[in-house]
Amino acid sequence: MAEIVKRNARVILLDGDDLVLIKRTKPGCAPYWVTVGGGVEDSDQSVEDTLHREVFEELGATITAPQLVFLITDPVGLGIGVQHIFVARLKSMDLAARTGSEFGKPERGSYEVVRIPFTATSVRSVVLMPPVLGEYMAANIAALASVANDPVYAP
Repeated sequence: MAEIVKRNARVILLDGDDLVLIKRTKPGCAPYWVTVGGGVEDSDQSVEDTLHREVFEELGATITAPQLVFLITDPVGLGIGVQHIFVARLKSMDLAARTGSEFGKPERGSYEVVRIPFTATSVRSVVLMPPVLGEYMAANIAALASVANDPVYAP
């Protein structure tokens, strides 16, 4: 069995009927879209703590109780990387409060917060990375919205 050498936390972030994404534009590359999230750091107590930290760093935002809905594994060196995909609702956002170190590095390109309708057609209309996540979301729109809306999961 391969060792897990990297973990990430990402969120399918819903705001009303919209999906909140980050449009990445890097010099010399076609634009693509990603869900909010990033890597687990040694100081994080859990993958969910990572998610809350990343949401604040990238959006200056807070979210409702996130629910783990999907895992993605990829080879990383001699081991594997695991992306923990959550679904949650946006609680508050202040882009002026973003603290991510990537925003001060022009060589990394731009990070534009965008909203698209949370429909299969809209999800399939953008180049979402990783592609398997876009396929999963498009195939499970109703289920994901249901989990995000379920009062059982609300704080």
